[in-house]
Amino acid sequence: MDVEYEISKIKRRNKRVEADKRWETSVTRKACIAFLTYLVVLSYQLATKSKSSIFVSSFVPVLGFLLSGASLSIVRVFWERYRRRKG
Repeated sequence: MDVEYEISKIKRRNKRVEADKRWETSVTRKACIAFLTYLVVLSYQLATKSKSSIFVSSFVPVLGFLLSGASLSIVRVFWERYRRRKG
């Protein structure tokens, strides 16, 4: 077992984990989730004119959160590029 190779693997992993942690706690991520969830709820409210059941209405923010999570990978790419150029 090559000790230097193992150390370099650990350092690469640590960098990846640190980047993940920065992203998870970033204001950019939180703002995107809030904004995209708001858009989904607003679209739903406009489409149904708020006459649906409480169970359906309660599911809409969850759907917005799931959709925002799916689209955040694109935002993250730009966010990481910006952080790399800045730092």
